[in-house]
Amino acid sequence: MPNWTLHHGDTLTLLPTLDTPVDAVICDPPYNSGGRTMTERTSRTAREKYLSDSGRSHGFDLGDFTGDNRDQRSYLAWLSLILAQCHRLTRPGGAALVFSDWRQLPVTTDALQAAGYTWRGIAVWHKPNARPQPGRLRQNCEFIVWGSNGAMVPGNDPVYLPGMFSGSQPSGKNRQHITQKPESVMRELVRIVPAGGTVLDPFTGSGTTGVAALAEGRHFVGIEQSASYADIARPRLEAAA
Repeated sequence: MPNWTLHHGDTLTLLPTLDTPVDAVICDPPYNSGGRTMTERTSRTAREKYLSDSGRSHGFDLGDFTGDNRDQRSYLAWLSLILAQCHRLTRPGGAALVFSDWRQLPVTTDALQAAGYTWRGIAVWHKPNARPQPGRLRQNCEFIVWGSNGAMVPGNDPVYLPGMFSGSQPSGKNRQHITQKPESVMRELVRIVPAGGTVLDPFTGSGTTGVAALAEGRHFVGIEQSASYADIARPRLEAAA
């Protein structure tokens, strides 16, 4: 049976204490983005950045999270340090899949490579329900920067994953995190790990990556800094397991 572990605390503090190898790191770090100017990026809460009308129209009761106000240089340094610890834990040939928006795409690719991973490419997460923008192109895509710990060996029964994934964020009572990803998308992504392998998510949030991993017959190790979100993730993981 798949098993799981969820650690509560700062990921940069906890990662160095872990020593169990994992087959892939799949994570959605705080983008530290969401604004045209430095003031907009650093003075607003995550809820104000990522929910329309600061969440008044939907999800107002969703918990906020910290750590989303770094400037560009500190974000690069911070993410590089975290991914370096993830690289230490990733088995040879294992993968790293890191979500990003368009603003942070260049710095995320830099952090992945600075951490020691071989950069393999960029996949697209298409969001069908993104809001139209008058006179502008709709921002209905986010990205998955991915790489590997050295050479990848497909094996005798390789998986064939697409380069674009489409799915809308959960809504209503199913929306449990400000930046929650669709479970359907995450269930596809965790298949990059061999059956029975282990997925590490150092930014667990409400636990969707872990739920997807367990549903697909993989093991899961997660870290979540927010106590309120860790309390949401645990029963979801228990139910999935």
